[in-house]
Amino acid sequence: MNLPTTNSDGRYRVLRDGTAIPLLGLGVWQVPDGPECEDAVRWALEAGYRHIDTAQGYGNEASVGRAIRSSGVPRDEVYITTKFNPGLRDPEKEIQRSLERLGVEQVDLYLVHWPKGGPIRAWDGMQASQQAGYARSIGVSNFSTPDLDAVVQHADIPPVVNQVQFSPFEFRSALLEHGEGLGIALEAYSPLGTGEHLGDPVVGRIAAGLGRSPAQVLIRWAIQRSVIVLPKSTHRERIEQNAAVFDFELSADDVAALDALDRTGGAARAQEHPWW
Repeated sequence: MNLPTTNSDGRYRVLRDGTAIPLLGLGVWQVPDGPECEDAVRWALEAGYRHIDTAQGYGNEASVGRAIRSSGVPRDEVYITTKFNPGLRDPEKEIQRSLERLGVEQVDLYLVHWPKGGPIRAWDGMQASQQAGYARSIGVSNFSTPDLDAVVQHADIPPVVNQVQFSPFEFRSALLEHGEGLGIALEAYSPLGTGEHLGDPVVGRIAAGLGRSPAQVLIRWAIQRSVIVLPKSTHRERIEQNAAVFDFELSADDVAALDALDRTGGAARAQEHPWW
């Protein structure tokens, strides 16, 4: 990844393995394979995004790869994440298939999508994937604090990221703090609540006071915590608007008001009702 080694501009963070990850990424969950996905990724890259998050289970890795290649942005300037589907057996074999679909030789980050079969079931294969050069970094997704502890205790190469549902309304502060204590960065999916959070009056009041959109406020809340954030959109204007979050700051009062929206009780869980 062709990035500096310090976080002086606030647009990325350095993970525990020394690699740099852009704080803002485009998520493509539930975006169909084909032109809709290709357009979203291409528009994001044109808007300045340099981080695209996909998964084997999303079924759109090929579209992500095509869009990156057609964008004109050099491969070494785009951070690509994909995820191992733990319903399958071998992370190392499956990442080779992902690389073929993406049309790249290596991904920047490879995650266990959820802890099926237990938190350590897939980890040896994840480590083998990194050691074989298929992934620069490895991590997990939807892991709660006991899951993180189990994989760290087992690992020769510990995870660098835990990607979970996270927003002011799902402010899993115990999970965030525990992960940071282990050197595991938190990555936020569904930061806009799949659109549900955009109509909240507290978010709207803060947005109006700043002359910003509710989505920008929710994204900025994560970035000010050095949380990697993955808003999803397939609309060009919203993709562009969601990228404009590095030229303003939330006040301490704004952050406190957003923190108070939490519905999880500062959970150490990754999900209130696991979907796997």
